[in-house]
Amino acid sequence: MSDALPGRATAEATRAFAERHGPRVVRGHFREHRGLRLSSIGIGTYLGPADDASDAMYRESIVEALRLGVNVIDTAVSYRAQRSERAVGLAIRDALRDGVIARREEVVVATKGGFVPFDGARPRDPDAWIRDTYVRTGIVLPGDLVQGCHSIAPGYLRDQIARSRRNLGLETMDVYFLHNPETALDAMPREEFLDRMRRAFDALERECEAGRLGAYGTATWGGYRAARGARERLSLAELLGIARGVGGEAHRFRFVELPLNAAMTEARDDANQELASGAPATLLDAASEAGVFVFTSASLDQARRLRTPAASALEAVRTTPGVGTALVGMRHKSHVLQNLNGVRPHLPG
Repeated sequence: MSDALPGRATAEATRAFAERHGPRVVRGHFREHRGLRLSSIGIGTYLGPADDASDAMYRESIVEALRLGVNVIDTAVSYRAQRSERAVGLAIRDALRDGVIARREEVVVATKGGFVPFDGARPRDPDAWIRDTYVRTGIVLPGDLVQGCHSIAPGYLRDQIARSRRNLGLETMDVYFLHNPETALDAMPREEFLDRMRRAFDALERECEAGRLGAYGTATWGGYRAARGARERLSLAELLGIARGVGGEAHRFRFVELPLNAAMTEARDDANQELASGAPATLLDAASEAGVFVFTSASLDQARRLRTPAASALEAVRTTPGVGTALVGMRHKSHVLQNLNGVRPHLPG
């Protein structure tokens, strides 16, 4: 990857970014995690069709977000058939060129792997395309493919990490999430699932050691929100134990992502997790005790359905104790101006 941008987010550079924007943002907008300073709002890239117009809009909105004090970008190889990752990579280069809005080392880039991604557009026959592109080529073995569209097998993850690095044009991705790993719990016994997680974590630790990843974690939809005893429930304590088993106390499992909004409050309200002592706890409290940084997703999705003002809904999530970065899909530049008004007052829009 000779044309890839070198480096990764660093303590020194993210501190400089926070100090540069500090006079114009509210106190507490930047949160510290293992030396890094991460903005309390991050830009998400899930929404929108897989087309050139959306690519251009994301590229513009990401640069605008960086200009206004957001240094967390969240994406996934499967978002918009790999086009979101490619737009992120181009936007980072735009920010570097345009008066150096942000240096590579100032930006925390998170992506995800697990769901089999299409390439540029949804194929006419998705099942045949997955079979021809991934199974027959040996990238993923038939037994490692869950529900015909998902895998966390080590060989598959290595392929996906390489694809994401090419799409983003980065030598190192700061955070790599296993994308909805609970998908596998519908297809296999828990013990088999935990063994697959162990092998996946071992592969991710090796990618970190090789410098291709900075850290890793799990991005879930229902896993961390499910009640005790539910088949799809994920235990953060159990997963941290697996990470320690493969990586020792210096393991790189340092991030989680899950929904939190006006209608999905489990991370804040439900004691479905446990502390190191075994005492029941919410996900936010368990993560805080373990030193795991929390990204929240879907910050506005349910708020719109409940007719909650977007600014109030986002502020409620962003200021929840234990939340690190509240992610918001911002495909339009106008969305950036609207969503940052709470942390950067007096913006137009």
